[in-house]
Amino acid sequence: MTDSPILTVDLRDWRAGGSAADRVCAAVDESLQQAGFLLVRGHGVDPALSAGLRHAAREFFALPAEVKSRYAVGVGGRGWIGPGMEANGYAEGTETPPDLKETYNCGAQTPVGDREVDDYWFAPDVWPTESPELRALFTAWTTQVKALSDELLALMSASLGFTGDANPFRDLAGNSTWTSNINHYPPMAVVGDPEPGQFRIGPHTDFGTVTVLDREPGAGGLQVYSAESGWADAPYEPDALTINIGDLLEYWSGGRWPAGRHRVLPPQPDAPEEDLVSLIFFYELDHDAVVSPISPPLARRSGLPPVVSGDFIKERLDAISVG
Repeated sequence: MTDSPILTVDLRDWRAGGSAADRVCAAVDESLQQAGFLLVRGHGVDPALSAGLRHAAREFFALPAEVKSRYAVGVGGRGWIGPGMEANGYAEGTETPPDLKETYNCGAQTPVGDREVDDYWFAPDVWPTESPELRALFTAWTTQVKALSDELLALMSASLGFTGDANPFRDLAGNSTWTSNINHYPPMAVVGDPEPGQFRIGPHTDFGTVTVLDREPGAGGLQVYSAESGWADAPYEPDALTINIGDLLEYWSGGRWPAGRHRVLPPQPDAPEEDLVSLIFFYELDHDAVVSPISPPLARRSGLPPVVSGDFIKERLDAISVG
C-alpha cells in the first residue's frame, strides 16, 4: 500500500544519529499524527525466536478445550483467555458480540512488595506442562521486545524534541508494567459464521504507551482507521514489526498523536480456512507513574491534568470484560 498514511522507519538510521536520525524522527511524528501507527525495520527482534514462539503457541492452541481450561483466567489474568471472554468494541462504548479469538497471556514479573499492587500488575505467570517450550520462548521474546519498547519510547520522545535527560520516560518506566498476548484467530469451521458486528477483535484503541505486533497477514487481518483513509488494511512488510501507540501516549502528547484505532476482521467467506496467530506486546509505565501531558504548541489540547498510569489503564481493562 504505497498510499498508506502509515510510514516505515528503520531503527538502524535512528541509532546512527545525525541527519539520518532526524529524518526518522520526522517520519515518526508524521506517521503517528496521521494514524497512530508505524512500521519498524531494524528492530533487533530475532525472527527465528518469533517463528519458534508462534509454532509453540499453535501446539498449545491445538489442545482440547478441556486441557486448555486448566489454565483459564479472566481478562487481565495470566494464562489462557478462552473464546467469548473479550469484546474490545466495549472500550468505545459499542456493545458488540464477543471477539472471535483465544489468547495466551503473560506479564511483567517484577513485584514491588505491595500485595494489592502485585496481585493485579505482577501476578505470577501460568505455564502449560503440555507445551514445555512455550515458557522459554515466550520469556525470551518478551525480553527482546521490552528492550525494543524502551527504545521506541526514547525515539518518540526525541521526535518531539525531548532527548537525553529530557526524555520523561526514563523516569517513568524503571519498573514498568506490561502484558503480552499470543492471539489465535481460528478459521470459520471452528468459530462459525460471524454474527452481525462481530470481529476477531472489535474496533478499539490500546490502553498503554506502545504496542508491538508481530502479525501474519490475512484476508481477515488487521485494519487501521485514519481520518484520511477511513478503515483500510494495514500495510505489511515481512521484515518489519507493526507499532501503534495507546491511549496513555495520546494523553501524554496532548492529542497530537491519536491512539491507533484498529480492528481485526472476522474470517472471510473467500478464506474460511484462514488460521492466524499474532504475537503482541502491550507496554505501559510504572504502575504509579504520574504522566503529565505536554503543552501547546506541540500538544493539540491544553489544561489536561496529570494521571496515574495504573489507574488510567485499569479503567479501560475493566471496560472490555464480557459480563
